[in-house]
Amino acid sequence: MELPQLVLVGLVLLLGVLGVMVPGVPGTWLVWAGVLWWALHVRSGPAWVLLASATGLLLVVQVVKWLLPPRRIQGLGVTPAMAACAGGGAVLGFIVVPVVGAVPGFMGGVYLYERRRLGTHGAAWAATRTVMRAAGTSVLLELLACLLITAAWLTATLT
Repeated sequence: MELPQLVLVGLVLLLGVLGVMVPGVPGTWLVWAGVLWWALHVRSGPAWVLLASATGLLLVVQVVKWLLPPRRIQGLGVTPAMAACAGGGAVLGFIVVPVVGAVPGFMGGVYLYERRRLGTHGAAWAATRTVMRAAGTSVLLELLACLLITAAWLTATLT
């Protein structure tokens, strides 16, 4: 694989890693697609092993992500109305401050919903922090997996 293509694969992997932290961006899919692109062009044993390993790891992460956080969030009293407020806040934040504003917008939507429901700032802020901790676990798990795959790709490419 020539250097310009390697640079493009690296950029796709970087966008995927950064995309994990932005709601709505399929970061793990971008990381996997970058490794797939690389493996299809390199066609070597280590490339296929890395692709298979990345596929397995990302599938495990998706299963864990879908199973664990909902258990933690269910006990917090998250309702469809709260999810709608949080999603609306994320969309509004994304529009006001492109990409980066989605996370504060999401937090603002949760906070406003909880403030209206609970009535006090302290209780609403505590509930917002708890929801963000529960959701943050899945983001950190995804980020760790994508970073491991990117590091493995870098190692395979540089050796």
